[in-house]
Amino acid sequence: MKLMRYGAKGAEKPGLVDAQGQVRALSGAIPDITPQTLSPQGLAQLRALDVSTLPLVQTPGRIAAPWSGCGKFLCIGLNYADHAAESGMPVPKEPILFMKPASVRVGPNDAVVLPQGSVKGDWEVELGVVIGTRARYVSEADALQHVAGYCVVNDVSEREYQLERGGQWDKGKGCDTFGPVGPWLVTTDEIPDPQALPMWCEVNGKRMQNGNTRTMVFGVRQLVSYLSRFMTLEPGDLIATGTPPGVGMGLKPQPQFLKPGDTMRLGIEGLGVQQQSVHAWNPELIDN
Repeated sequence: MKLMRYGAKGAEKPGLVDAQGQVRALSGAIPDITPQTLSPQGLAQLRALDVSTLPLVQTPGRIAAPWSGCGKFLCIGLNYADHAAESGMPVPKEPILFMKPASVRVGPNDAVVLPQGSVKGDWEVELGVVIGTRARYVSEADALQHVAGYCVVNDVSEREYQLERGGQWDKGKGCDTFGPVGPWLVTTDEIPDPQALPMWCEVNGKRMQNGNTRTMVFGVRQLVSYLSRFMTLEPGDLIATGTPPGVGMGLKPQPQFLKPGDTMRLGIEGLGVQQQSVHAWNPELIDN
């Protein structure tokens, strides 16, 4: 299934995308797509519906993040060897973990707002892994049983804040709007192998990133198992699994960074496409 939410901020409604690519309303079946919806029981309830009888949504308008109640937004750094090389950093021996606050998460086509003083905004297309059942000290063999589905994530970054301002990476990763998610949460039955997904990102119409999840240093099974040793993964938690090469800071001979008026367009095969416009600091674009 391709699950989604649509509507104005604070008034999102649940939906799904049928086999013809049409949006169907789920409001008659569930009030929202929540962590409980992502459990095996919740997904089984939705699979039992006759999709053809669900109301068509002719003009869904704004597309929101595909589920509510994302407790943890976990991110893996330098998880593609060629991205580590372009960043001038060694390939990690263990997964590098950092976290984004929940306030970064926005819809796939919502505005990306650069923070005040930003000079090195950057793009990162990533595979998102959405947890469906609690995971605590799980084996790699069992790890995918705890996954509800997958989504596209843009791990927007401010490289000066991240790398030149001291401390942890979180300062350059946690700015408002720096986590577009969606358009869909695609359940695992539609993605039999998460390590075989082409992915790409364009900036102002120019292809900047071309990658494939098969070149991850640590695959999805490894990441879910590894993270579950350090914290309990709960339904609704999101893991952004790293980005392939082609980010702005790695461009040669001259890095390129985001500026107001730029457009990012990115996607992963089977998981849909996002598009964001980049704006100078404007809290109204964040709050409304």
